[in-house]
Amino acid sequence: MGDTGQVSSSAAEFYDEFFVPALFAEWAPRLVAAAELGPGERVLDVACGTGIATLSAARAVAPDGSATGVDLNAGMIAVARAKAPQLDWHEGAAEALPLGDELFDAVLSQFGLMFFADRSRALLEMRRVLRPSGRVAVAVWGSLEQTPGYAAVTSLLSRLFGDAVAGLLRSPYSLGSSEHLGRLMSGAGFNEVSVQLVPGTARFPSIRAWMECDVRGWTLADHIDDTQFEQLATEGEKELTHLLTPDGQVQFAHPALIA
Repeated sequence: MGDTGQVSSSAAEFYDEFFVPALFAEWAPRLVAAAELGPGERVLDVACGTGIATLSAARAVAPDGSATGVDLNAGMIAVARAKAPQLDWHEGAAEALPLGDELFDAVLSQFGLMFFADRSRALLEMRRVLRPSGRVAVAVWGSLEQTPGYAAVTSLLSRLFGDAVAGLLRSPYSLGSSEHLGRLMSGAGFNEVSVQLVPGTARFPSIRAWMECDVRGWTLADHIDDTQFEQLATEGEKELTHLLTPDGQVQFAHPALIA
């Protein structure tokens, strides 16, 4: 996956089964609410992944609206299409959306902008496919400093495997500045830009399950082998106990910015 956000087909399935409920499920309704979606509207989800925000949007615009998802990753699109074949799914880059001009009342993008090769171009593409009165709602993770769980794991990765591997886990948090995000949005021609820091919570069944999610379904996919995974899980179970609830589950603050 690295800093491009791409994973294999098997990782996409693992991502959908384990990472979506752990990190992403609580955000789709919030993003839909921020976009103020209503019945009958046409909405596009850019970097849709396995479709959690697309599905939430489809429910908001039912019965007469439509929801479309676009993602660069074929594995993600395959999982999304299998879950909801009735929706419109496209494989394509955010910087060159495979869709016509002024088609949508709203565009969503949930936790994809950080990974785009050209963020400004991607935002310009979102604006291109929007109708003149359309709205855009973009979510990115807050800073690593605001996310104690992943700040701790990043430090652990750096100690065990070096800064290059640790950097893979920093990339999702690279847009955690509200000022930076606001400038990107304004620079793409969006007006009335508002950026809010919204509290969130990450939850995993255990430290080992959390490490497995990171290695098999997120930014560390294909970069940590089985031996390294065992080392990471063992050290994590020693060093990350401050993030455990009394019943042994992992829980920590995981805020996001919504523009």
